Amino acid sequence: MRVHILDDWFDTLRQLPCFRKLEHHETTVWNDHIEDVDVLAERLADAEALCLFRERTAIRKPLIERLPNLKIVSQRSVWPHIDVDVLTKRGILLCSSQHAETPSFATAELTWALILTAMRQIPAQQDSLKAGCWQMGVGRSVRGRTLGLYGYGRIARLVADYAKAFGLNVVWWASEEGRARAEANGERIAKSRRAFFAEPDIISIHVRLNSSTRGLITASDLAAMRSDSLFVNTSRAELVEPNQLLAALNAGRPGGAAVDVFENEPLTNRDDPLVNHPNVLCTPHIGYVTEDEYELQFSDIFDQVNAFARGAPINVINTEALGLLT
Repeated sequence: MRVHILDDWFDTLRQLPCFRKLEHHETTVWNDHIEDVDVLAERLADAEALCLFRERTAIRKPLIERLPNLKIVSQRSVWPHIDVDVLTKRGILLCSSQHAETPSFATAELTWALILTAMRQIPAQQDSLKAGCWQMGVGRSVRGRTLGLYGYGRIARLVADYAKAFGLNVVWWASEEGRARAEANGERIAKSRRAFFAEPDIISIHVRLNSSTRGLITASDLAAMRSDSLFVNTSRAELVEPNQLLAALNAGRPGGAAVDVFENEPLTNRDDPLVNHPNVLCTPHIGYVTEDEYELQFSDIFDQVNAFARGAPINVINTEALGLLT
């Protein structure tokens, strides 16, 4: 098959063991990011399979309709960036592994790194030293503090393990079903949603983005946080009501934030007010960006391409399209 891989910005995949899974295909790897539909349509005109880096490139109707040879879009995780109905009508499969048993260790590790980095003011301390000064302030230890985790999924449970190892108290909030599972496992559940936001020193969000969770974290939730608390988001920016995190920070509640995700990505505006806020630590959506995580994810993605080539597709999201395959 003619396979195209989009957005491999640092040409990482060719160096990984999983890339050998495509050795029997004609594979093209693109190392830039293009949003212009005309350019993409020209590049991908012969593509039979598209392999995606998460949501880096949107696969929408104007592009899909100009890809006459496309048979399969292979990716991992959720698909808010893909017009599934259009793929289905064209008889194009969307195959997406949901990694039911394997959490993203990389994302959990970054979450914990952001917490420690923000609490100890590491970037500002480093900038002070580089400027010829010495200490610029007093950081905070995490031991004995309380971490609130919103969402009782695999990544959140990993973060909870790290927190407990560092001596933090962990309190949970989630959907009704998630809270029931947490309680059944002996976890501490906040007395109410308001109490969850009002009491912890640190709150970290670990929820999948879909139509029911978009805007899940409201202005009222953020306003309930303490003036010295830290809000952490390594999931999706759209889980927070649009523009409300910046407004809340400007109002002083929460006192600070550490975020890896943004409403518009890639974010390259050096004047972005959230990135430049004095009480915000930002990273450019690197939660899953490690060689180890790429090996894990793209092993699944390439397996889906090979399964399709063998005539036995796996992890099919739009099963209705199976009857339209030629």
